[in-house]
Amino acid sequence: MPKLKTRKAVAKRVSVTGSGKLKKTKANKQHILTKKNTKRLRDLRKSDLVDKTNMKQMKRCLPYI
Repeated sequence: MPKLKTRKAVAKRVSVTGSGKLKKTKANKQHILTKKNTKRLRDLRKSDLVDKTNMKQMKRCLPYI
């Protein structure tokens, strides 16, 4: 069986935790920040886990994790 290629775009955006879950940064923190309140911006700084409904697709994009 041939080697599988890693989706580099996904690999740059996602990291693996010790328990095997996928960690990502939250969206909506790039621009148009003036209308977003401070509490929302503070919450967007935190990292987030990939939802379990998307895990199968993400694992397929990252075969060697």
